[in-house]
Amino acid sequence: MIFKRVGDGRPYPAHGLDVGAWSAIPPRQVRLDQLVTTRDTLQLAALLDEDSTFYGDLFAHVVSWRGELYLEDGLHRALRAALQQRNTLHARVHEIGA
Repeated sequence: MIFKRVGDGRPYPAHGLDVGAWSAIPPRQVRLDQLVTTRDTLQLAALLDEDSTFYGDLFAHVVSWRGELYLEDGLHRALRAALQQRNTLHARVHEIGA
């Protein structure tokens, strides 16, 4: 199994972070098997596009809430890492208090 669980939606409260706020969070390594996805589908074009980060953040966005790590943005990066036999991903992790 690649992820801890495949979810559909964001169970955590809105955090209100914009692109600038996300970019202020230093990236760290996160294990793929600790992530819960917030989407259950992926556009194949995003996975295969070599320039998929041209307009976006280089790192995935993860929200830590109630002891779970939710992959909010970067599903294609996580799957690409798994296909390359890696079990970790560099991500920006935002902590939301319970």
